[in-house]
Order: sequence, then C-alpha cells, then structure tokens
Amino acid sequence: MTPNKPLAAIYIRVSTQDQAQHGFSLDAQEEALQNYARALGYEIFKIYRDEGKSAKDLNRPEMMQLLRDAESRKFQAIFIYKLDRFSRSLKDLILTIDRLKEWNIDFISLQDKIETASASGKLMFQIIGAFAEFERNIIGDRTKFGMERKAKEGGFITKAPRGYRLINKQLLIDEKEAEEVRSLFNEFLNSEISLTKLAKKNKLTTTGLKKLLRNSTYIGKVKFSGKESNGNHEPLIPRELFELVQGRINKK
Repeated sequence: MTPNKPLAAIYIRVSTQDQAQHGFSLDAQEEALQNYARALGYEIFKIYRDEGKSAKDLNRPEMMQLLRDAESRKFQAIFIYKLDRFSRSLKDLILTIDRLKEWNIDFISLQDKIETASASGKLMFQIIGAFAEFERNIIGDRTKFGMERKAKEGGFITKAPRGYRLINKQLLIDEKEAEEVRSLFNEFLNSEISLTKLAKKNKLTTTGLKKLLRNSTYIGKVKFSGKESNGNHEPLIPRELFELVQGRINKK
C-alpha cells in the first residue's frame, strides 16, 4: 500500500432478484467504485462483497465484518454504489452512518452523491446525525414508557434485594435471607445499636445497611424513576415496622 494515502473500504451487495431483473452485477459496482475511490485519492483497503443477500437488515457476513473493521479504524472511508445497496432500512442506515461519524470514517455513496469531503456532504452527514439522535430518543422514550407501565402494573424492574429471589421474573421470598432482613429491622428498632455498629456486625457497609432499611420493596412496593407503585410480590415485613424504622433513621 502507498504510504500516506488514505485507505478506503468498498462495500458491494446484490440480491438474486436485483441481478435477474436489472443485471445489477457485483463486478459493475466494484469497477465503478474502485475508479471513483482512486480518483478521490484513496487506496483500496478491501472489497467487501455480499452476493445474493437482501438489504432488509444489516445481518450479512461481509457487512458485519465491514463494521467490525470500521470500529477498529482499519480504513478512513467506506464507498458504496447506492444507499439501498447498504441498507433498505432507513433506521439501520441512519444509525450506522451516525456510528461511522463517531469513528471519523467518511461515507461515500456514488449514485446518491453523498460524501463527507465537501461542505454539502458534511451538511448531509449532520442531517443524518440529527435523525439518528431523534431515533435514539424515540427508542429511549419507548423503553422508559414500557418500564414505567411495568412498574405501575406491579412488575419488578431491577435485581432482587436481599431476602428475595427473582425466579421466572417473579419476586419470591427466600426464607433464610428473609429472617436475616427481619432481624436487622427489629434489632435496629428495638435496641440502641447504631447503624454503623449494626452494619459492621452483619458485614455490611453503613450505606448498604441504610439502603436496605429504606427499601420499600420489603413492604410490597416497586419503584421506578422516582415513582412508587404496589408490586405483585409478597411483602417481607409489616408496614408498621418499616415506618417505625424510617422514623428512627430520620432521627439519627
């Protein structure tokens, strides 16, 4: 390879249907892209060829290898013949191009006149990046909505606290650990022992013990995003005991 020349990866794809209907061969794409890349001053690093593959998603052998090599910064640009050769999923296309932007890899589509060397090409990249951010925000909102709904319906969100076991997404009492938890609540409430001494006695940190004593899961609640709902699991300790312990913690 020639020193100081930027390296380009070429990705070409053709489905069986494309080739039958349009004579849209891999060789034709390859020749056009090699000529274009060299005209722009790139040296060819590797040609990635997916033959007879659909573009409905990115789960194609050469595409996956291309993205792994891109993340490893093995080249500086990716050349494709047309956007639909890369992906027919707008979401996959937008999010993938956004990842390439993070890796400082240029993306050039010959037929669509998309590239990142010129001002107009950089503007297009920024627009695509804005769409990617929008898509991520939508996914995040949907995920949060789903988790909030699960919490409201009594579903448990995170891992099981001490005294419970999470089995088939159900929070079940572990009797051995449950007795230890009840003992901690009762000893803290009914003796003069400090949080620090009680924590040390039970091989816990003071912060860890305080977190345990304040955990409303033990009275049948679930919490997500600062909101508390009734859970579907069995409470481990009586509400009255829990509230008395909260009062003593607040006094301390």
